[in-house]
Amino acid sequence: MTAATVLVVALGEVRSPVLESVTLARTLGTPVLLSLQPLSEADTDALGRAGVARALVADLGEARHAPAVAGRAVATAAEATGATVVLLPTSFVAKEAAAHAAFLLDAGLLVDVATLRLESGELVGGKRVFAGTWETECAVTSPVAVATVRANAIVAADAPEAVTTAVEPLSVDATLPRGLVLDEHEEHPRAEGRPALAEAAVVVAGGRGTEGDFAAVEELADALGAAIGTTRDCVDEGWQPHDAQIGQTGVTIAPRLYIGAGISGAPHHHGGMQASGTIVAVNVDPDAPLVQIADLAVIGDLQEILPAAAQAIREHRES
Repeated sequence: MTAATVLVVALGEVRSPVLESVTLARTLGTPVLLSLQPLSEADTDALGRAGVARALVADLGEARHAPAVAGRAVATAAEATGATVVLLPTSFVAKEAAAHAAFLLDAGLLVDVATLRLESGELVGGKRVFAGTWETECAVTSPVAVATVRANAIVAADAPEAVTTAVEPLSVDATLPRGLVLDEHEEHPRAEGRPALAEAAVVVAGGRGTEGDFAAVEELADALGAAIGTTRDCVDEGWQPHDAQIGQTGVTIAPRLYIGAGISGAPHHHGGMQASGTIVAVNVDPDAPLVQIADLAVIGDLQEILPAAAQAIREHRES
């Protein structure tokens, strides 16, 4: 396999995970972007700085939310560009779309990879499995490879030289497969100034120790520009929405910094955040499981510690 052309797919907006995938694509070959919705001027500017000279737009409308249709668009774009590697930022929809595309392209599929490299003509991907306890590598032996890239696996960086991104339309059949109806699609708006939980580089999570009062968690998250997460217990209590839940039946995250406040660290939650780069625990119990695996533990009342940390961060930035 020679990855002369690497297709990077944007299922929605051109945000950090897409630019991270573009950065990774540049190490494998020449990146080309496929967007399933129209690109804004800000999008093309960001792509130009990232070194993407060519972008295809398959405007699928609401049909882009159907993984079967998105996968068909990805396969069509890969064939049109001659791409031998296809990268998608990881999400629930992206993983399913990647599977559809891999089937249509007769390609090997890697899911949630953190590293990619070409070795002896094969694409090799590294990933963590079993709740982040094992490091594995898999090689794709087919001529074409499809992979979803874990958020925050690499740092997005501009190309050495910026380019002008040429945008061209791509015609794709957006008809839903027989027997499939896109009945409803609902997107939960993100809090202004906060990133999406699954792709955030910094996450502040609150657990049962908050007793339902997340004001201190929100204050620290605002100071850090972080996403807010929580545990299954807090969701069950109605303190936080389900899309903020981190864990095996919630969102799996891999931020560069995870701060868990008032969280004991049950296996269910642990499995969803163990891939975090640096783990900080704030808890009154020095024997809590999360404290035991943390890189840094602060023993004390979160309602005192988090606001003090937020204030120190604000003062540092102002100085």
